[in-house]
Parts: sequence; structure tokens; C-alpha cells
Amino acid sequence: MESLTQSSPHAHMQLHSAIPYSSTGSCRLCNTPLRRSVVDLGLSPLANSFIKPELQNAMEAFYPLHAFICEKCFLVQLSEFESPQSIFGDYIYFSSYSASWLQHAKTYVSRQVERFALDENSLVVEVASNDGYLLQYVQEAGIRSLGIEPAANVAEIAIAKGIPTEIAFFGAQTATRLKAAGYAADLMAANNVVAHVPDLHDFLEGFKILLAPEGVVTFEFPHLLRLIKEYQFDTIYHEHFSYISLLVIRRALSDHGLRVFDVEQLPTHGGSLRVYATHTENGRLKEAAAVDEICREESDFGLERLETYEKFSRSVVNIKCNLLQFLIDARRNGKVVAGYGAPAKGNTLLNYCGVGPELIPFTVDASPYKQNMLLPGTRIPVLSPEAIFERKPDFVLILPWNLKNEIVGTMAGIREWGGQFVVPIPDIEIF
Repeated sequence: MESLTQSSPHAHMQLHSAIPYSSTGSCRLCNTPLRRSVVDLGLSPLANSFIKPELQNAMEAFYPLHAFICEKCFLVQLSEFESPQSIFGDYIYFSSYSASWLQHAKTYVSRQVERFALDENSLVVEVASNDGYLLQYVQEAGIRSLGIEPAANVAEIAIAKGIPTEIAFFGAQTATRLKAAGYAADLMAANNVVAHVPDLHDFLEGFKILLAPEGVVTFEFPHLLRLIKEYQFDTIYHEHFSYISLLVIRRALSDHGLRVFDVEQLPTHGGSLRVYATHTENGRLKEAAAVDEICREESDFGLERLETYEKFSRSVVNIKCNLLQFLIDARRNGKVVAGYGAPAKGNTLLNYCGVGPELIPFTVDASPYKQNMLLPGTRIPVLSPEAIFERKPDFVLILPWNLKNEIVGTMAGIREWGGQFVVPIPDIEIF
């Protein structure tokens, strides 16, 4: 989030000879007119705009969910249909409800404290700090921290934990205000936020302003290479304005006087990058070989060739057909398919496929903030995980497939009545 988811899908189908042209404004990085489509997922509601049961018959806003690629700088992006204030002002995603994500945050903190010799005189600032899931470990290490989080309802959870948190969107203005108040960050963390920012230049300039002269900023974001290579189209949703490669973020940071000096590949969110950057003039931190290696991998795969995206678009249609075929066959055979999870990626998938309660009567989620709500668009009820064991469905469709191992471990009891798990992407997998 922005601040202060039968036939093989790889079958080659000659449905289109070229990526269709369209017009949807200009690139948010270089202002080139956007004309080349990556994938058109039709009309969809905001992926985290859950519906209260008493409003189940109310109207709901749907927006085009259509990704384009800039032919000049190769940023994959959506148009902005709704303001960040509307999306993130009152948010329903709380990071602390995923045990694996908490472990990820804890490991991150311990590694960076050691690598950059952070101590009680250091300051760690997290942008999009959510409910304090990461900064709690910074505080445990005896290091000063500051969170910047725009969603007041989420920030208040962190504040209640004793984690100093600014309720604001992050950009040049917020960074300038904090710098004037005496803040200079030795480490800045921006996990899963850069993709949620409509004004990338303003956002990146904020790091240039707030970072101490020898400070380090890390950005984590889903890797465009994994999205395209593994057909993860369900990670496209309105809250994600941009879909980023190392090649693109490296150039964008350079425009703001920041230099990428290291990068790590992570398993989170279906495959992410953690990019390390510092001020361009900070020569103390040498560039690691991994930077050029991943840039070369992206280039060799074809992330800056338009035909790569033509193949991706065709495969997305096949995945939709395969999922619908599975759900229809299950229903006709008298089988019940329940969902597990209510993530944004699941809402993209279900809305694109046109799946409602007739094929998936309910899903479950560990977050009490989502329970007893209805999924946006499809209006599938969200229940607590206990409902799986009460209703004993034949299949459990794992919507947050990036948490597959954690969920299979938690829900292993479905085997008692012969229940099976299903993962929809990149191929239908039943196990």
C-alpha cells in the first residue's frame, strides 16, 4: 500500500497476432502515452473493498482492470481510477495476521541490524508501517523507530503498541516536514508499498530527502519477472498501480539521486525483490554482483520485449477457462468447493472468472476484520476458518497461493474426510 496479493495455461493459442492498442493516459515515470496492453481483466471492484452484509444489495463501483506497458521505459502499470486516500484511508489489511509474514519481518530486522551496525543511536523508519508488525522488532532490539502509515485505523493499532507512528501519506512533503523536525533515517524500509504509489517521482524523492548521508533504504515489491513468468495475473489489482522490474526501479531511483547497490530474491508474494539503495554520492557501499545478474536475467527473459506480454495475455485466458472447468465439474458431480483466504489476489481472480456463491458458497479468513463480510464483486461470504471443519467441503481452493505451505499445515485436518486442496495458478493443482 502507498504510504506516510485439461489444457495447460502455457498452450500456444493464436488468438491475437499482436498486443491490442488502446489509450489510457501517460506513463507515470516518463510520461509516454500508454498504448500497449499487457492484460485486460475486465471490470472489477477495488480488491479490498469488502461489503458489509447489510449492504449486500447496495450498488458497488467497478473499474477497468487493464494493465499496460510503457513502450519507452517498460513500466507495467494501471491507470489511476481511485485516489490513494479513498483506497487506503480506512484499510482492512493488517500485516500481523500472517505468521509467515511476521517471521519475514523479524528476520529482516535482525539481518539489517547486523549488516549495517545499527544501535541505540540509529533511527529506522518504515514507510507503510501498517500495524507495527516490523517496527516492534526494531524496538525489541533497542533501536529508535518511526512508522509512517496513512490508514488511521491501522496506525492506531501500532500506536497502542507504543510504536511512534505518523498518520500520513509518504512523499516529498512529508519527508521535508520530518527532516525539519530533526529526523534522518539510517535505515528506511518500504515493504510492498512502491507498487501502490500513483506518483512515483514524489514518493522516491521522499527517500532522497529523509535518508541520512550514509543511510540505506530497502524496497520490497513483487517481481515483475515472476508475475509474467509464472502467470500471476491475480496480483494485478487497482491498489497496485505499478508492476516493477529491477531494470525499471534502478533507473527510477537514479533519477532521484539514489543508487542500487544490492538486491535479493525473496519467496514472498509469489516471488519478490528486496532492493538496497543509498545516496549516489555514498561510495562506501559497493555494488554487488547480484544487481547485474538479475538485470541480465530480466533482459534475457524478455521483460523489455513486447512479444513476452502477448504470450502472457493468451495464457491468462487459459487459466480462467481451466479454473471455471474445475468448478463447474465439481458442482455437477455434487462436490463442494470452499475458499481459503480473502486476499486481494483472490478477489481479482474470482471477479475476472465471474465466480460467485453458486460455485464457491463461502471462503474463510483468519483476520476478524474480514470475517462476516462479503467479498467485493462476487459477494461470497467470508467466515472464520472453523467453518471449514464444520461444513467439511470436498475441496479447499487456496486463494493466497503464496501462503500455500502455511495454510496446508494449518488446515491439514481436511484429510480426515477426504478433503483436497486446490491451487489455481499457474496451473490447476489438486492435492
